[in-house]
Amino acid sequence: MNNPYHLLDTRTICESGVFHLREDLVEGPGQKRFTFTVAEIKSGSSILPVTDDGYVYLIREHKYAIGRTSIEVASGAIEEGESTLAAAQRELHEELGLVAHRCLELGTVDPFTTQLTSPNHQFLAFDLEEVRKDPDEAEVIERVKVTLDEAVRMVMANEITHAPSCALILKARLWMDDRANELDRSAGAGS
Repeated sequence: MNNPYHLLDTRTICESGVFHLREDLVEGPGQKRFTFTVAEIKSGSSILPVTDDGYVYLIREHKYAIGRTSIEVASGAIEEGESTLAAAQRELHEELGLVAHRCLELGTVDPFTTQLTSPNHQFLAFDLEEVRKDPDEAEVIERVKVTLDEAVRMVMANEITHAPSCALILKARLWMDDRANELDRSAGAGS
């Protein structure tokens, strides 16, 4: 589909750290003018570490903006000059005290698409090694270890509501199921 909007003018409303708010005047369908207010938040990476025996590590942290504790995958903003994978690995180390010796990229999600742009790059982490956690000064994080099945249940029960976490946990479950099915097919073909 072609973009039905033609940008006529844009102005910054507010800019602060990882956040930029702008107002765009566009000409759209029927040559009518529309105003879109768009929030741009720095792109981020999320990572879900998976153990050899099917457990995953999540974080539990009080999130100021929503005013409550949230259970999530390790996530954070991508710093200037940092790759999406490097950002994910940094968050894994800082928030969970883990290093992954193997990572798998599972794509990108856009948490909102109408008035917010903040792509989130998603990874699974394997072959884990424990190291010392190094959280940011403002973070008080608890590590939560559950089975992947329990994490999926938590998503479906609305106990995990952070959109990138929900997407990554469900993608992980599907990826693991596909992998198990491939192994079953391979074993059946060898008989």
